[in-house]
Amino acid sequence: MEIRLGSLVRDAQEAQGTTIIIDVFRAFTTAAIAFDHGAKEITLVAEPEEALELHRRGIGDYLMGEVAGKLPEGFDFGNSPYEISQVDLAGKTLVQSTRAGTVGVAAAVNAAEIFLGSFVVAQATVDAIRKDGPDLVSIIAMGDQGVVRSDEDEHCGIYLRNIMEDRRPDFDAVKSLILKGGATQKFFDPDQPQYHPEDVTLALEADRYEFAMKISREDGLLVARRHNL
Repeated sequence: MEIRLGSLVRDAQEAQGTTIIIDVFRAFTTAAIAFDHGAKEITLVAEPEEALELHRRGIGDYLMGEVAGKLPEGFDFGNSPYEISQVDLAGKTLVQSTRAGTVGVAAAVNAAEIFLGSFVVAQATVDAIRKDGPDLVSIIAMGDQGVVRSDEDEHCGIYLRNIMEDRRPDFDAVKSLILKGGATQKFFDPDQPQYHPEDVTLALEADRYEFAMKISREDGLLVARRHNL
């Protein structure tokens, strides 16, 4: 199995084979918690306007996402693991739009299969991919706004590769590096209340869930569902 590491939108556009699109802070931690709280499916779109249009067409019970970290007008939930952990989503469908993770999924037009990547589903994602046995795996760290590399996504990509290659990384060491990273500091800034300190706690819990999140392409839409092993 060949494993390629990449970063940001440009590498998402070029990704081939089975592809993991990573967004630790916060999109694909939030998505995992939404599935754990009963969400049936999540349709991913790059732009908030697309989400609103889909909702007007009757797709998605709720809209979830962010622009510049904040709740877009007309959305029900922000892009916060902590906020979504307080919601009962049993049987509900969501449409998610963020400025990094969902943009990366939309950009990955050359990928054969797409999984959503974060620490909370790391081992389950690797196990699901190994079960399929692809020749090529592309791991794409989406970073800040999809244009600037971020510690948490880059480290998650390396962490996933190490697991896939049967090496056992020290997660506590990885976590320590991320906690010192610049992208983490905004979660502890009282002037940016859209970022919760609890988001960091929830995002930096390795293998919290025993399911992966896999994209299905359906009638032009990118639909994520819980993928049980």
